[in-house]
Amino acid sequence: MSEVRSNTALPTPVPTINPDSAEFWAATAEGRFITRRCTNCAQYIWYPRPICPFCHSQETTWEPLSGRGVIYSFSVVRKAGGDWKGVTPYVLAYVELDEGPRMMTNIVDCDVEQVAIGDPVEVVFEDTGEGSALPRFRPAPR
Repeated sequence: MSEVRSNTALPTPVPTINPDSAEFWAATAEGRFITRRCTNCAQYIWYPRPICPFCHSQETTWEPLSGRGVIYSFSVVRKAGGDWKGVTPYVLAYVELDEGPRMMTNIVDCDVEQVAIGDPVEVVFEDTGEGSALPRFRPAPR
């Protein structure tokens, strides 16, 4: 399990939850990072959905993820609007999970000027206050 924290520096918008994603969002509130994995081709599936985008099988199961990965790509956002206006600069990134999928997220608890492609990161969950938490990533020891 990973840390679930509140009172974060970035906004934590409540996700749209549907039947395909409900189990994922419930797990995040408990500090668990899960996704679907195809039992036919063994691929991890991001974003969680019941049909494999690789082989189109409907034979998928929920499996835990390690919560670790590396920064694949990123941008430092210096101007933003709405709820994000007062929190710049912040890092918007794609993280390549150790299991293979890439996901868009924020890098938190870091000096935005020191973030680099290939940096190791680990998941931290930020509570939305509505029964779910957003998976974000922070620098991890090398």
